[in-house]
Amino acid sequence: MEDSQIIDLYWQRSERAIAESEKRYGRYCRAIAFNFCASHEDAEECVSDTWLSAWNAMPDARPQVLGAFFGALARRHAINRWKSRTRKKRGGGEIPLALEELSECIPSDQDPERRVEERELAAAIRLFVDELNEQERRVFLARYWYLAPVEEIARRMDFSRSKVKSMLFRLRGRLRERLTEEGLC
Repeated sequence: MEDSQIIDLYWQRSERAIAESEKRYGRYCRAIAFNFCASHEDAEECVSDTWLSAWNAMPDARPQVLGAFFGALARRHAINRWKSRTRKKRGGGEIPLALEELSECIPSDQDPERRVEERELAAAIRLFVDELNEQERRVFLARYWYLAPVEEIARRMDFSRSKVKSMLFRLRGRLRERLTEEGLC
């Protein structure tokens, strides 16, 4: 079923919309959620929450890219679940490691006056990612958007672990340079 047909089902408030969403995007959303939660049970919960959020959002919104819409919802639910879980117990995992890696490039102040700067920062990062070649983009997004472990990226891309680590190191350096040039770092 095409995305536009699935969206129409949501707008018609047909429960079939959820079944069709699951069929087309369930695996994709589960992969995103699992990278954050590292638990199949938590990933399942995040995907269920994704369909509920889509159900509640659709009458007011008509997403242009349904996969990205579902992916963003799944990612948000997974991050919230991860934050909730780590509030209770501090543990290892890919999220703190990936965020620590990027901390050299991105300022960490979160006060309200910085909202405009944060938008500019997001736009600059988007432009940076758009300018990467396909291979670099896939590695960068796998690590810093989907939070995939380095080993998994290496396996998927058929690279050595050290090649992925050095690519990420170089990409962070280029990002830092770009943000510094634009006065955002």
